[in-house]
Amino acid sequence: MAFSNPGFSQSPAFSEKGAAVIRQERAAAGQRPVEYNGMTAEQLQDLYTQPAAGPVETDRMTYEDTITKTVIAFAVVALGAAVGWFVPALAIVGAIAGFVLALVNIFKKRPSAGLVLAYSAAQGLFVGGISSIFEARFDGIVTQALLATASVFVVTLLLFRSGKIRASAKATKIFMIGMIGYAVFSLLNLGLMAFGANSNPWGLRGTDIPGTSIPIGFVLGILVILMAAYSLVLDFTNIKTGVERGAPRIYGWSAAFGLVMTVVWLYVEILRLLAILRGND
Repeated sequence: MAFSNPGFSQSPAFSEKGAAVIRQERAAAGQRPVEYNGMTAEQLQDLYTQPAAGPVETDRMTYEDTITKTVIAFAVVALGAAVGWFVPALAIVGAIAGFVLALVNIFKKRPSAGLVLAYSAAQGLFVGGISSIFEARFDGIVTQALLATASVFVVTLLLFRSGKIRASAKATKIFMIGMIGYAVFSLLNLGLMAFGANSNPWGLRGTDIPGTSIPIGFVLGILVILMAAYSLVLDFTNIKTGVERGAPRIYGWSAAFGLVMTVVWLYVEILRLLAILRGND
């Protein structure tokens, strides 16, 4: 893919040249294909009757092992969120630490379980803190946002598994353009709010589209949620690629990192969209 979640795109296990990198890593580790020449019938039979090797023995990325790592990462997010919920001020600490750790994880050549879990904890503090603040203003909004996030994730996964949606070069280019445009809009909106050019609590997001009573943030929020859903498709595609290439098992942590990044983004966008819609509550 020309563009994808940076948690995946910087990792050789999921890049276009990943297959060659994986072969080099296995060669450096002294891993070789099993040679059968010269083995007796009894030796072959013993080999055949042995239990199937798991991800630990083969050091290969599997769906099951990746799911386990992802569940662990989200469990850490949940623990961090519980702390952030009771100490909302930690949202700022979580946001800053999460940003720094995201950059470290993105540009680190080989994934680290400790760094991925540290990033998950920081994201948990951020998510828990802002969730507590939003819930104090809009009763029940966090439950709505969690259900909506889970629904988008599950529906996207099921559609991907069924083959009904797939990442394509054209769609990914459109996604990239949309992401760049959204980043520019967000920076512009932040600048206008910081310098008092827009008094709306949401800045341009809370401003109605000319001639209507529909806030810009509503239309933009829907589009961004669709982009986040497509980002999930890219994540699932990268995981599939890593497993099929026989990427080293450690890269399951890269997958967990990428999914945490996308799901947290999706949740925050849904939370903000719901808050804009309930602005008069």
